[in-house]
Amino acid sequence: MENHFKPLFHITAEKGWINDPNGLVKFRNKYHIFFQHHPYSCEWGPMHWGHVVSEDLLHFKYLPYALIPGDEFDKDGCFSGSSLVKDDTLYVVYTGFTYNEDPDKVRQIQCLASSKDGIHFTKHGVILDEKDLPLEYKSCDFRDPKLVYMNDAFYLFAVAKRKEGGGDILLYKSRDLKKWGFVSSVLSHPSEGKMLECPDYHHDLGLIMYSEQDLPEGSYCHNICSCAYELGELNEDYKFISKSGKQLLDYGFDFYAAQMIDDGHFLFAWMNMWDRNNPSSKYGFAGMLTCPRKVYVEDGLLVQKPLIFGKLDKEVNNFSSYNDHLKVGTIELELEGLESLSINLREGNNEVTKFYLRNKEFYFDRSHSGEMIQGKEKDELSLKGIRKMPYRRKEKDTIYIVMDKYSVEIFVNGLSMSNVIYPHDNSDGLTINLKSKKTKLKIYR
Repeated sequence: MENHFKPLFHITAEKGWINDPNGLVKFRNKYHIFFQHHPYSCEWGPMHWGHVVSEDLLHFKYLPYALIPGDEFDKDGCFSGSSLVKDDTLYVVYTGFTYNEDPDKVRQIQCLASSKDGIHFTKHGVILDEKDLPLEYKSCDFRDPKLVYMNDAFYLFAVAKRKEGGGDILLYKSRDLKKWGFVSSVLSHPSEGKMLECPDYHHDLGLIMYSEQDLPEGSYCHNICSCAYELGELNEDYKFISKSGKQLLDYGFDFYAAQMIDDGHFLFAWMNMWDRNNPSSKYGFAGMLTCPRKVYVEDGLLVQKPLIFGKLDKEVNNFSSYNDHLKVGTIELELEGLESLSINLREGNNEVTKFYLRNKEFYFDRSHSGEMIQGKEKDELSLKGIRKMPYRRKEKDTIYIVMDKYSVEIFVNGLSMSNVIYPHDNSDGLTINLKSKKTKLKIYR
């Protein structure tokens, strides 16, 4: 990523717009990350599949577009999907999009492609279309297939909108990736938003994730669009029986369309949000993916831990106040008996990004972080540039703060909040004030 204005270790497009991560997979000892991409503008447009490859998930090499719209079944876009490796072949399922001025005549159908080398892809056409939908669902909102292999068969999870409103996750089964049969709707509850997107299922973790569009004010998240997860299992009727209930996957401003690599359980999401301005457009790109996070289940809850970018630069123990400069890198704090915490990030030029503990909740404040980011959210916290996250207290608290040029991702005892910021390039002051019985600070650059 040679552009001086680009993030150092977050995935962006070489130029233009990106959104959802797609097809995250390990193939022939390399991680392949695809993403929704419009290469001709910094605004959403006809979707291509951008493609990067990595050996460590921190350094990436751009590859040619994996999928380009233009065939009859995907002429207006190759929408989100997933990948799976079988018999040394990389299979991709995605949504082919056909536009129409009449919204009810828009078509979204599920398509198959494959690659023998992980670089060049052959399209095989349509595998599921409107005739495969139960009658109560709309063919204009049928997308985002997630492909899994279990019980000696292929299963495909896709989202669809009910004719009376609300999104659902549908499950299909195949023996050969060509002929599919409908199995069941998966969720035991309706969506809170107008539509679901980007389902992801991991049988070994008992985990299902999905994104919700156009949430009503006062829902479980302040963002109009957000990500949820549930822990549980598919029963014999292929209904997901939730043991955790619906949980918020990330508490920040900028996190959507989360997907995970099975090999290692590494998660990425789109670190942006619909209907917000993109200050990075002036640099020729819009949108980025989150840092990779290791995901596991602990005490019935999902835990996220970031991969650390940089090398250990400093280690400081048992202090109450610390000052430094940091623009790109990772802060790691281990705290015992935490009583108070206040951290100022990217200070300078009358700018500051704040993270602090108050009344058993953590606050992130980007109201003075630099260029303003505005969206559709009109609740009080959103207008003040604030997001909150519960304090899941432990005997020893662990905090990671992952910083790149335009982002701050915070992890506290496995909970996360992901946010973009746009301060001056030389705003790099760091101030930590805290009170705890034992403190260990590590800084990686």
